[in-house]
Amino acid sequence: MEIRPIFVLLGLLAAAGVSADAYTWTDENGIVHYSDLPHPGAKRITLDTFKGSRPQPTSRKRLSVQPLAAESPATEAAFSYDSLDVASPSAEETLWNIGGTLRVSLTLSPGLQPGHQVRVYFDGKPQMVSSTNFQLENVYRGVHNLQAEVIDETGTLMIRSRPNRFYVQQSSVL
Repeated sequence: MEIRPIFVLLGLLAAAGVSADAYTWTDENGIVHYSDLPHPGAKRITLDTFKGSRPQPTSRKRLSVQPLAAESPATEAAFSYDSLDVASPSAEETLWNIGGTLRVSLTLSPGLQPGHQVRVYFDGKPQMVSSTNFQLENVYRGVHNLQAEVIDETGTLMIRSRPNRFYVQQSSVL
């Protein structure tokens, strides 16, 4: 029997018990990143050690976020949205005979904050809308793209949805 695989296995088991720092940050496009290397503006995440195969009833939260020294307390208390999605029309959906009027529904969590606005890009053209449920006019047959974002009172991007492609078909009247 060769002893080398046993030492490799013991080394892997020992390495699993060592905790390392992890970092998270959100880039200018609203994409959240995770890394084991520090990044400007990143927050340190402390990962709890593994305590067995069953979840512990007293520890429901596994991550704790701590700001790096470079961050100010004002940045730590800044508001952020969890998610923004185009709920309707759904991605790759085909809509029939909508008469040029498209009803759009966005899901935003948490809800739209006072002073924040929704900007929608319909086929690449930006326009401001008043809420997360609205109508777009002059939407005719073809392939269309829709994306939404929330901006704060200073014009800073808070969150952006994924691009959503959908199709409009119109029955022909001959």
